[in-house]
Amino acid sequence: MNEIIFFGLNQNPILIKNKPNKITKPIQFKFENENENENEKQIKQISTGEFSIIFLFENGKAIEYLNENNSKQNPEIQIKENIQKVTVGSGNEAILTIEGNVFAKGEDINPKNTNEFINISSLIEDTNDRIIQDVVCSRNSIYLLTSNQNAYGIGFNGYGQLGFNSKTLYRTQKTILMMKNVSKIFSGNSSLHVFLLNSNQELFGCGWNLYTQLGLGKSLYETKIQKLTKIQNIPKGKIIDIQCGHPYSIMLIENENQNPKRKLYSCGFYEYNGLGKKENTYEFTEIKSSLFENDYIREISCGNAHTLILTSNSKLIVFGYNAYNQLGTGDTKNQLTPIQIELPKLRFNENISNYHISCGYSRSFLYYSPFLSPFSNLEEDLIKLFERKEFCNISFKTKNGEIIEAHKLILKYRLNQNQNEIEKLKEIISKKSIKESNQIFEMIYSNNSKINPKLYSEIKEIINLNEKIEETMKRIYLNENENENEKDFIIERKEKQYKFPKLILIMRSELYRGMFLSVTEDTSNKVTDYSELSNKSFQIFEYWIYSNQIKNEIQITQEIIDEIQIGIDYFQLNQTNPNLFDLLINKFNN
Repeated sequence: MNEIIFFGLNQNPILIKNKPNKITKPIQFKFENENENENEKQIKQISTGEFSIIFLFENGKAIEYLNENNSKQNPEIQIKENIQKVTVGSGNEAILTIEGNVFAKGEDINPKNTNEFINISSLIEDTNDRIIQDVVCSRNSIYLLTSNQNAYGIGFNGYGQLGFNSKTLYRTQKTILMMKNVSKIFSGNSSLHVFLLNSNQELFGCGWNLYTQLGLGKSLYETKIQKLTKIQNIPKGKIIDIQCGHPYSIMLIENENQNPKRKLYSCGFYEYNGLGKKENTYEFTEIKSSLFENDYIREISCGNAHTLILTSNSKLIVFGYNAYNQLGTGDTKNQLTPIQIELPKLRFNENISNYHISCGYSRSFLYYSPFLSPFSNLEEDLIKLFERKEFCNISFKTKNGEIIEAHKLILKYRLNQNQNEIEKLKEIISKKSIKESNQIFEMIYSNNSKINPKLYSEIKEIINLNEKIEETMKRIYLNENENENEKDFIIERKEKQYKFPKLILIMRSELYRGMFLSVTEDTSNKVTDYSELSNKSFQIFEYWIYSNQIKNEIQITQEIIDEIQIGIDYFQLNQTNPNLFDLLINKFNN
């Protein structure tokens, strides 16, 4: 099931035996004894730094390749919890578990034993702020983003990359609160600078700025920026990603009103080859290339001073430093402007959206991972649903006569509010192949044009572009009389029955997700009896299931909080941000 393409430095550690220490062109990488346990070998993520590489598998386990244990086969990381994400820097590593804990190691994290993972999330002083949502490693520093949208830093601060004066805080083994109201953290495995994005799309940065890699402009051409500083003159649009190299930064911006929809911008000094252009850029400036025309940039990744770009049309575009063949061009010449490289024939090329890129300090990976989808978990479930007949009740016929069934409820709220839209969709599908038709439904369900931009242009006029899945679910709830017949699952309690759409329960509850998406069990008429909740607690539970909110008129007591906690565990609720328990506690305290 794996597909891993590798090129660049093949030492520190050695990944492919009996090969030179520099892999000049992309080649296939395989694990030793790959067929022993195929499930354990399905890749979820690859993260690589200067001296180590971690492969994360879909079963929550990970193996680590280190310079000092080249002879050891598949050294599994010994963490008792299931691993959700791995991130490798230069001199440090961090692991995020499903439970929201972060285990990390490194010279600046645990100098007494640099090879031992310790729980750094438990070092946060506020015990109510220890559930970690994301973690990012840089060069000897680690950044944590909590479920309360607070950003913490730990480790090296020699250039102010934790947002504090390096003379008074050169390094720290305690977590330091950097900023509140943070939605994303951006750094890199070899960088000494960091960016923090708040919920208003305002960008802040700090750290090493000798080559103006923070994009602050020529007037702030300083070695250190030791306080989080707002980045001005950001290109218009939504910041999708920022990748940080050692002396430069690459930004990916999405704007519905521009063509192409996504564009790249860079800042830093061109002599270090990571900018994609032949001039210094003191602020974020567009990287222009004909390779990006009529295409959609899916992912970007930066190493020390080289950049990889993956597009929706299966193009792998590269530029930057190439002394170790990390660009895969077949030579060691630095590449100042974007070029496309040749790849081996990909096993899963028809589903390029499941390929991903990862740059280390001086190596590169392209790998297949169906678990790193561009969609949220909620949207992924929607895509799965249209293939299940028990959830479908509108039929569409392709040009070759194949029948595709779609979910009436989703189409009702995903398309524009016009009865003719379904007929228009039927006409479009009647002219498409089965493959194209499936892609069209994926784009409608997820509202994501990246699956096939060309097909998306044909259907965008009939899609409601402004509504997200969560808003759709809330609107279904607030307009429940319209879809009474759609509510097809019963929860029974104290002689009263509550009808829920199966769709809603799949979105919110792991218990029902497993039940409904099971192909071995018929649950179409199953009734759940759960009577431990009081009427008021069940009303809170029911409203939150639909809207992710608590009704203002409900008075919260400690008894209700205790009951809801039982309900959360029983239904295995998917706790989004803000989660139900936090909402209850805040309302109770206020």
